[in-house]
Amino acid sequence: MDRPTELVPRQYVAIGGRGPEDVVADARGRVLTGVEDGRILRVDGLTESSVARVEVLAETGGRPLGLELLPDGDLLVCDAERGLLRVGLDDGVVRVLADSVAGERLRFCSNVVALSDGSVCFTVSSRRYPLHRWIGDIVEHTGTGRLLGLAPGSESPEVLLEGLQFANGLASSADESFLVVAETGARRLTRYWLTGPRAGHSEPFAENLPGMPDNLWRGTPDGPTWVALAGPRVPPLDLLHRAAPAVRRSAAHAAVRAPFRPTGTIGVLAVDDTGRVVHHLARRHSGFRMVTSVCETGGRLILGSMGERGVAVCEAPVPK
Repeated sequence: MDRPTELVPRQYVAIGGRGPEDVVADARGRVLTGVEDGRILRVDGLTESSVARVEVLAETGGRPLGLELLPDGDLLVCDAERGLLRVGLDDGVVRVLADSVAGERLRFCSNVVALSDGSVCFTVSSRRYPLHRWIGDIVEHTGTGRLLGLAPGSESPEVLLEGLQFANGLASSADESFLVVAETGARRLTRYWLTGPRAGHSEPFAENLPGMPDNLWRGTPDGPTWVALAGPRVPPLDLLHRAAPAVRRSAAHAAVRAPFRPTGTIGVLAVDDTGRVVHHLARRHSGFRMVTSVCETGGRLILGSMGERGVAVCEAPVPK
């Protein structure tokens, strides 16, 4: 992979809530996000010189993570505590679309994509660890992540793909022939075919990434898929992942009890539908840490984070 270009920050904007884990931009350039107290926020004016305006749209009653805007103006929300939700942005009404699969409670829904046929696909990061102990799954390398599908009108998701290493961000190809799933714990993107001769099968899409991929975002069908890198590669962790299961479990037991401080190295990627990296931006010694999401609007990149109390506004790269 080519040497990264500098990720240039323009401003940090407080939004009145902690942990804007996912950020998505609407057609008017406003950014939507969910924060740890359960509120769904809409932030306007991020790319302007004036003060950004924050509006509370709804409260999920849980912990919202991945978001997906629907053509009718509603919002799909992966809530780590309540499952897959649909939120009316005009009235704030929250409806549960799915909270279990095959009798098992969904406790760590992560990211979601709506397809043009009305179906919805979403990820579950771990079946063993809840959100507040997420690092345990990364360390133990459980491979219990899943990709689920929900048919139009159905209340029962089906398992499309399992055995994923902390399944996280999700995006579709321009023609919706496949999905791209971020496997945070494996530093890779995986392709799951929806149509064609390999429908129902998966394969590597982009491997050996320079960091741990988190949320994915695609603004337009002809644009790239943006990949947030939640942290840089950690060689000792790569080595641990090759150790015996008992060793990994013991290390995970210690990790969930130790204080976690993200590094100051942040980065984002953009990939095309062949898996080619078209942009790689990074910054060392950043004051804005653990970038878990990225979207593009108004000629700027907007970064979200699991731990920060606002978002970062950065320069977008020049199109290649």
